[in-house]
Amino acid sequence: MKTQETTTAVATKRSAKKPKTIKTKATKATKAAKSPKQTPNSEARAGSKKEIVLKLLRRDQGATIADIAKATDWQNHSIRGFLSAQLTKKIKLKVESTKSEAGERTYRIVT
Repeated sequence: MKTQETTTAVATKRSAKKPKTIKTKATKATKAAKSPKQTPNSEARAGSKKEIVLKLLRRDQGATIADIAKATDWQNHSIRGFLSAQLTKKIKLKVESTKSEAGERTYRIVT
């Protein structure tokens, strides 16, 4: 008889759960109003890591991945992703890559 009481008690606990609330998706207009997108040629905020990387890459000699990693504490794959996605695709800057005799790759922004 104890199993029937346990089964009945479990069934009543399950049925006593609150119904789930349904979240509505925000419209595109609402999303745009909340977070303004940057224009492709916009500059980075002062003191941001993006600004640090841009300053390093705008130097005449450019910057190596090691230089950028030291300045930003980013990992190498994050730096390469930033160069590819942010600079070349979103901001549409031309990044030149050269390899030294020692085998170290240097990146710089071509103006």
